[in-house]
Amino acid sequence: MKNKVRQLREALGMTQEQLGEKVGTSRQAINAIETEKNEPSIWLAYDIAQVFNEPIESVFIFEESERKSRADISRRYAYGTQRD
Repeated sequence: MKNKVRQLREALGMTQEQLGEKVGTSRQAINAIETEKNEPSIWLAYDIAQVFNEPIESVFIFEESERKSRADISRRYAYGTQRD
């Protein structure tokens, strides 16, 4: 999932550690979100968006991922709706 966390955080002159403290997580977790190594839970994404006073969908940009595609394929096979 793409995001604007780094740009918004830097615009406020905030460190990763400061943002982590505000939302109850570690600097390492903020770094992993910014570098798109990890995706935040919906609750953490909401809290981060609140810090920036932005709607969640303007901070986190959903794009269909390979992971979601694999989950859809698994569901189709599990429920017998595959169309190959």
